[in-house]
Amino acid sequence: MRTDLDYRDRDLFGPVVFRPDFNNFKQINVNEAWSLFFTASREDKALGFNLETGRFFTYSLIAIVVTGVIWAAIFRSF
Repeated sequence: MRTDLDYRDRDLFGPVVFRPDFNNFKQINVNEAWSLFFTASREDKALGFNLETGRFFTYSLIAIVVTGVIWAAIFRSF
């Protein structure tokens, strides 16, 4: 069995964002952003290619923030 994987490459185990071929200043989508967040910049394709997954996490975060603001506004006066 022959493998072409080179374990001596220092970029192999480092964060994805510091690899020279990562982004080249292109925009990333929400899945890539959340994948980088959840994996601590180790993998940008961890959530797959379905954009609805990234939107779900984004809208969940927005809902949590809005709920917290409303909660604080209502119970601040008590």
